[in-house]
Amino acid sequence: MKTLRSLLLTAAVVCCSVIANAQIGGQKFAYVDSDYILNNIPEYADAQEELNAMSTQWQNEVKAVYDKVSEMYKKYQTEMVLLSEDQKRAREQEIINKEQEAKNLQMQYFGAEGQLYQKREELVQPIQEKIYNALTELSQTKGYTFVFDMASGTSILYASEKVDISDDVLDQLSNVMQTVRREDRKRAGAAASSSKGSSSTGPKTSGNSGKAGTPKVGKTKN
Repeated sequence: MKTLRSLLLTAAVVCCSVIANAQIGGQKFAYVDSDYILNNIPEYADAQEELNAMSTQWQNEVKAVYDKVSEMYKKYQTEMVLLSEDQKRAREQEIINKEQEAKNLQMQYFGAEGQLYQKREELVQPIQEKIYNALTELSQTKGYTFVFDMASGTSILYASEKVDISDDVLDQLSNVMQTVRREDRKRAGAAASSSKGSSSTGPKTSGNSGKAGTPKVGKTKN
């Protein structure tokens, strides 16, 4: 399945083509900021935190093996003058094997389809599917023909906030998962707003789900 951004970007490209051919007629357009949407989903923050912890752990494991390679090589250089040719070849092969072990471990964790990639798919893809389903439902209800993603890198020189439906998507999404309440949402980099009469820490959330945690694996129903 395509990611949320690629799906929205495809729609944006088609939209630009339609505009270029002067065929837009009375069609309705809107845009979202997928970064803003994701940043206001506690489940996504939990997933990112879990992925970062795993990445750090695996990086340390790989580094430990590479450090061992370095240690073996330094020891070999120190003792090389005392070794026979057969012993040198044996030690050199040991170093080569250990280095290959480090490379294999690195590929296992961080390769194109390694464990980090697989874990990201497991945790993040279900969230992206829920967002896309919410966006689709909202667009069909409101009659939007095309929806841009402002975070996709599409060249949009101006966009009125009146057609930003990011908050509407989050509201729609709150029917199936936890999201930050509309009044507590903040754009990335925005200054922390003052408390709105609440003594609790962190943004309040809305939605039917309970406490945000690890996302369930599997596709959502359309």
